Amino acid sequence: MKTGLIVAGIVFFFLIAAASVRFYIDRLVDRRTLLYQSDLMEKHCAEVENMYRQTRGWRHDYHNHIQTMKAHLAMGNLSGLEQYLNELDEDLTTVDTVIKTGNVMIDAILNSKISLAKVRNIAVDAKALVPKELKTVSEVDLSLIIGNLMDNAMEACTEIEKPEDRFIRIYIDILKGQLYIYIINSAVGRRKRKGSGYESTKGSRHGFGLMRVDKVVEKYKGYLERQDEENVFATEIMLPLG
Repeated sequence: MKTGLIVAGIVFFFLIAAASVRFYIDRLVDRRTLLYQSDLMEKHCAEVENMYRQTRGWRHDYHNHIQTMKAHLAMGNLSGLEQYLNELDEDLTTVDTVIKTGNVMIDAILNSKISLAKVRNIAVDAKALVPKELKTVSEVDLSLIIGNLMDNAMEACTEIEKPEDRFIRIYIDILKGQLYIYIINSAVGRRKRKGSGYESTKGSRHGFGLMRVDKVVEKYKGYLERQDEENVFATEIMLPLG
């Protein structure tokens, strides 16, 4: 009888202990999720503020261009006006880095990240094509992947002392019925491996972002490969569209 009570007591103890551990883990995951979401909100606010500053700058330049063209017209200087318009057209072609993938939400996330990268003196080369409507892949999930990959690429680039050595190259397209995402960036040295992945250089919250990317790829039974060489890091992802 006593033995049965002791066994029951031990079982009860372990059940309580397991429940406590489970509760602690759930609370820890919830806390990490909240910190991650808070971090994302701060980033999004910074990106919106950056784009707002750029928009104000464009409005200011636009006003000055109009005044200059009016001055040429007022003086009847049509040849000067033509030359100014040609120079303006060439300048606009040079600075036009707006990415138009075909998908509005992906355009928004890519353009905000590219805009932020340029503020940080990071050269960006981007080519992207995304279907207007994604039937099998959530646009939110895709934005999460691209956003986190760009954040990590920018963080790695900002560790490089010389701005001329910083670069990010983005390639997104449809290949054999799958959405192909390839992002490569400059880095300092090589990333440290941690199990099957890599250590984040930005702390646990950002490491949580990398885990989210892994989970999304796993959710769609996609393919993910991270590669690093000296001073270069690349991520390759394929998501089935059919």
